[in-house]
Amino acid sequence: MSALAEIFEEYDFLDADDRYRLLIDLGRDLEAMPEPLKTDATLVRGCSASVWVYPTARDDSTLHFLADSNAAITKGIIALVLKTVQDQTAAAILATDIEGALAPFDLKAQLSSNRTQGIPNMIALIRDTAARYKD
Repeated sequence: MSALAEIFEEYDFLDADDRYRLLIDLGRDLEAMPEPLKTDATLVRGCSASVWVYPTARDDSTLHFLADSNAAITKGIIALVLKTVQDQTAAAILATDIEGALAPFDLKAQLSSNRTQGIPNMIALIRDTAARYKD
């Protein structure tokens, strides 16, 4: 079972308040992003909270993303998005249906529109990054 499926299994069982806590916990578990990487260049546009995503290419041709947010739930959302693509090749990331993988979580119904409005931009940034690294 994938990590995302395991998270959903727990998420699906929880009430709304506990779902918030789960997202916050996911955000807390993100690898620390050094402050100098939180720049205008790594800022995800269109999010109500500040969200930064920084890609690194690994020797095995996979992409590893560092991410952070100044809002706990938004940090959990980017952590959830990264669970779909972390440490995969650029080609695999481009082939991943990120929206489809996140669909069971029904985040738009669970969270306010302010919290979810930036998700498409987070996904677009990840795809654009993968496209730059492909080949």
